[in-house]
Amino acid sequence: MLRHVSILRILLSCVFLTLALHARAQDLVVIPSDNLHCTDSILVFSPRGKALERNLPTLFLLHGYSGKYSSWSENTDLQALCDEGGWRIICPDGFADSWYLDNADPSKMQWRSFFWKECWPVLEHRYGFVPDKTFIDGLSMGGHGAMNLFLDHPERFRGAGSMSGILVLRHSGGSRTLIPKILGVDSIDDPVCEAQSAINRLDRVGQGKLLVISCGTEDKFIPASDEFAARCRELGLPHVAIFSPGKHRWSYWTWALPYHLQLFSETL
Repeated sequence: MLRHVSILRILLSCVFLTLALHARAQDLVVIPSDNLHCTDSILVFSPRGKALERNLPTLFLLHGYSGKYSSWSENTDLQALCDEGGWRIICPDGFADSWYLDNADPSKMQWRSFFWKECWPVLEHRYGFVPDKTFIDGLSMGGHGAMNLFLDHPERFRGAGSMSGILVLRHSGGSRTLIPKILGVDSIDDPVCEAQSAINRLDRVGQGKLLVISCGTEDKFIPASDEFAARCRELGLPHVAIFSPGKHRWSYWTWALPYHLQLFSETL
């Protein structure tokens, strides 16, 4: 009962702004969050003319380090992708450096708890999610965040993707010092960090899911995607690994996203 009251409170306090509904079918959802200690802005793109339709094929799309909720839409035409494929694409704000994790300090950002306790219930109530038609994907920091959230509740998704994702946290470059601070330990090699690496949680997937892993061959973080794909093969998990020319750049991610959507569409 308390959970339902809490969700109702969040719903009543949310701000839904429809931006040029007939022309572009975009919503801006602003959720005040106890877990974040601030508000989260979420851009929602729907196929033209279907902004109010429920239970559409849905993709949660996460940005990377130093990004924000509008990063994807500022670099590629998400509305066109929705119109072409019938997708609803949801872009939450992971903030510049949350790593989509819960901070060990409860006075700081609990992003993962926000997603499951506040963001998901609000958006599910508004748009409707069908597990067999719901996916999550992201780039770099968001690639790890997408896989980790998928692995929290694989029963809520049909599949997940990663573009240049840091799927093995020890490959996190400059964030090798930030991530331990978030998780309350001293080293990226600490078992606490290892336990939060998506690669070490793949035994949770089960059958009937699709994982899509892509990375540019000139990307300095390619070892993370390579190791993750190898672990998928070892476990016999259905997956597609795409390694093609490209660097850790928007030019690669905007090229890769339509391929991920195509692969996800083929499972519907």
